[in-house]
Amino acid sequence: MTLRLLAPALLLLGLAGCDGTGQMTPTTQRVGGGAAVGALTGLAIGSISGNAGTGALIGAAAGGVGGFAWDQHQRAQQRAFNQGVAAGRASSQ
Repeated sequence: MTLRLLAPALLLLGLAGCDGTGQMTPTTQRVGGGAAVGALTGLAIGSISGNAGTGALIGAAAGGVGGFAWDQHQRAQQRAFNQGVAAGRASSQ
């Protein structure tokens, strides 16, 4: 039973190190972080309901989607900030 609960978490931790460049982009960090939190949450909820593996997979998928949405929000915010800075610099010249 313990192996059944720990296997998805260990698999997730193993996959977290699979980055060929050695440096993760902000998008990869946000999506990976969301998937990790989702998997752990799904694992906990799934273990209560009797199917930890399925809970972890569903949680990882939902967390990955949430992480990607958060990444897109952060990117849009950074673009708007950069455009505002550029407009301010252009108007002061």
